[in-house]
Amino acid sequence: MNILIVEDHELTRFGLKTTFDGVDYVETLYEADSAEKAIEIFNNNPVDVIIMDLGLPKMNGIDATKQIKSSNKDVKVIILTSHNDEKEVISSLRAGANAYCSKEINPQRLVEVVRSVADGAAWFDPSIAHIVLKASASSTHSNSDNNSKNYDLTTREAQILKLMTEGYSNMEIAQILVISINTTKTHVANILQKLEVDDRLQAALKAIKNKIV
Repeated sequence: MNILIVEDHELTRFGLKTTFDGVDYVETLYEADSAEKAIEIFNNNPVDVIIMDLGLPKMNGIDATKQIKSSNKDVKVIILTSHNDEKEVISSLRAGANAYCSKEINPQRLVEVVRSVADGAAWFDPSIAHIVLKASASSTHSNSDNNSKNYDLTTREAQILKLMTEGYSNMEIAQILVISINTTKTHVANILQKLEVDDRLQAALKAIKNKIV
């Protein structure tokens, strides 16, 4: 896959490049020191995953994410920041971010997160879980009887939903449960339909918020 690192601090950007140098799934590694440069690279090159800093000069990472996602909803954006400000977290999710990571994350864990997110998983740092749940509560159209609602999940769907909430990708879920990737995708589609949500992140948030798994 092709990864774009967007970070204005040269030393941090170098560290991120070093983290992904030699990683087997990386084909091309792009870098930008501003949102404007990132958008230019994105518009002219095939990019699969963007690791986006929030505190960029001029245009910030949230606005850049929103602009990039509006032109291509399939690209995955991972927010990487040293701040866990509630407003920033919620704004990032609303902009379309697929993951939110602290800069304190272990480099090897970041490599795993990028792989999982590229494969369709949603992931957020445990330190912001309470913020994400608050965002979920305000953004979903669920009502007060959610906790007692029967979503009619099968045992297998409940297993898969639990793994989804833990950030595992379809491929990883298939390997853990020893089922085919196509079977996994079918189960995920059924889960989204039963939970009445549009994507895996919403499914994971709803599952955690309503204690479905």
